[in-house]
Amino acid sequence: MKILTDPDVDLRKCVVGLACAAQAINDGHRLDIFFASNGVKLLQTRYLESINGILNLPEGMSTKLMTTVIEGAENIYCSTGSQEANGIRPDNAEGILLDGWKEWMTWSGPPGVIELSINSDTQLVY
Repeated sequence: MKILTDPDVDLRKCVVGLACAAQAINDGHRLDIFFASNGVKLLQTRYLESINGILNLPEGMSTKLMTTVIEGAENIYCSTGSQEANGIRPDNAEGILLDGWKEWMTWSGPPGVIELSINSDTQLVY
């Protein structure tokens, strides 16, 4: 799965992507997910926590979806260039990105996107 939509443009689409990723995991499917472009904002703690109020979602829903993804995805990637375009690099990400990101997230770029695409049977893009 790839999430690349800018949540400032279509936040509902991003949440639907997270919900589909969580559902795939809950249904027992293997899932790799790549956050790219401004979709990387979903990996920021404060941004993720603000989603429920903006969309009038149940309390904690966005965090619960992301927790399911973090705990159940085979691999989670983020675009190094997209993160840097948002002012985030591995050396300054602590306290901005979701807790534990060093353990569950891989910084990557186009080579990672291509590898995941070639090795996948099905792709969902949000």
